[in-house]
Amino acid sequence: MPEMTVENRRPRMRARVADPGAREFLRKADPVLGELIDARPDFRPRAWLDELPPLDAFGTLVFQVAGQQLSVASTRAIVRRLEERFGGHMPSAAELLAADPQALRDSGFSARKGQTLRALAERFVDGRLSEKALARMSDEEVEAALTEVPGIGLWTARGFLLVALNRPDVFLSGDLALRRAIERAYGFDHLPTEDEVAQVSDRWRPYRSLAVSYLFASEYQDAT
Repeated sequence: MPEMTVENRRPRMRARVADPGAREFLRKADPVLGELIDARPDFRPRAWLDELPPLDAFGTLVFQVAGQQLSVASTRAIVRRLEERFGGHMPSAAELLAADPQALRDSGFSARKGQTLRALAERFVDGRLSEKALARMSDEEVEAALTEVPGIGLWTARGFLLVALNRPDVFLSGDLALRRAIERAYGFDHLPTEDEVAQVSDRWRPYRSLAVSYLFASEYQDAT
């Protein structure tokens, strides 16, 4: 697949409201989640992406790597600085490889994250990874292909499934903000363990992605 340039990156359509069928399934499967759903009748689960520039597959992975163990605000600040160093746009894989690695450090990426991005860029440039190939893969195949890259774990790979591929049944196991949202919504008196989170989330299949979006909204929007 040819490397996407600034000119041929696709504009993003405005995020749509949540799928009615998936929403009704979740309301019936989980009364607690149903309350969050009823409180947001016009909820657009991907609306937060409207605040970001249109991202291709490589750009989404740059965003995901930037966000490893950082807040949303810190991640967006790093991405903005990176764009400034590349003429106001997210760099393509080829542009990133051609640039001085110090550009990543100056943007706020650690040395380890910089190495991860360069390893990703190499794979997009030589064809081992591509937007079309990733889109054709199953969720498990995408996870395997991405976690082969040093510095890419399941959290990053599953974030890519959610953001870039909009897969319907993705759960961000281990995500601290999600665990806190579950703690508040479900009345835990402690931060739920991975096993407890799994027990809660299993009832959301095959729409775990939408459930996660409602929980993130309850954590971030209700806190403002």
